[in-house]
Amino acid sequence: MKQFLQLIVVGMLLSLVGCSCDERTYRVQALQQWMMPNGKLKALSTTAMINDLVQEVGGENVDALTLIIGELDPHSYQLVKGDDEKLVFGDLIFYNGLGLEHGPSLQGFLLNQSKAIALGDKIQNADPALIISYKGQVDPHIWMDVSLWAKTVHYIVEALSKKDPVHAEAYRLNGEKLVQNMMLEHANIRDELQAIPSVKRYLVTSHDAFNYFTRAYLAETEESVPAWQERFAAPEGLAPDSQLSAKDIQEIINHLKKYNIRVIFPESNISRDSIRKIVQAAKEKGLDVKIATIPLFADAMGKKGSDGDTYLKMIKHNAKIIASYLEHNGNG
Repeated sequence: MKQFLQLIVVGMLLSLVGCSCDERTYRVQALQQWMMPNGKLKALSTTAMINDLVQEVGGENVDALTLIIGELDPHSYQLVKGDDEKLVFGDLIFYNGLGLEHGPSLQGFLLNQSKAIALGDKIQNADPALIISYKGQVDPHIWMDVSLWAKTVHYIVEALSKKDPVHAEAYRLNGEKLVQNMMLEHANIRDELQAIPSVKRYLVTSHDAFNYFTRAYLAETEESVPAWQERFAAPEGLAPDSQLSAKDIQEIINHLKKYNIRVIFPESNISRDSIRKIVQAAKEKGLDVKIATIPLFADAMGKKGSDGDTYLKMIKHNAKIIASYLEHNGNG
């Protein structure tokens, strides 16, 4: 069995050769630790945003690993060499659900495993009103609202405790502390963005990842649909894999003009081609629109050592960049 595990680890490590030296070293060490039989629970999360919470709740009793690493798109992620072994080896698998991980190979595995927990689906089942449907699709980007993402902690605690009842109290305490920190940051971010005049709180980004962010932080208190949804627009849909049409471009230009929006925000893991086309078309129509120089984090966290290398850091980064542009260089 030991030799078998070692062979698995070697194969996985070879798959990381394309990373930068520091990043590769970090990932190799994380994978080695995770694959080591050491009596700890092995938790695999599809995204880094989930893994960050699992690490916080699990503490020293859980080895946590992210499946979709770097700036890869979780919407269309397909299993690669070494992923099958990780999925089989993990004691628990946490995934976002709500249609985020819709790559056929990954989705097929997740839907057929009792050890796989769809955190977003659990929130939707408990309170469907919390989940946004946009243009006929369920929006899976629930992590963009810290108060909503905090609701996943309960299900992480529950799953870890059921699998490892000996450490259930530690998971409960870690979860309570994490939720407190998250709710404090949620309030701070809302205060920061609500300080911007309402007429300036309009957002355009690369793809439709910021509906929950807009509802939580840019909308007026108790602002209803469709009023708060008018505060956000994006050229690409909920999954950033579509081709822009002339109609798509014109709709965004109309939105920019209607709300006097002067800045479009790129996202760290999305091509800027779409928003470059929009900016060029807008300039041809006499609109002064620019692309923000610092990208936002949406479907992927930042690299280790960056402003977005933890979940809360990535959301605070987004709030800071958005506030800076909307207040000083952006709309209005």
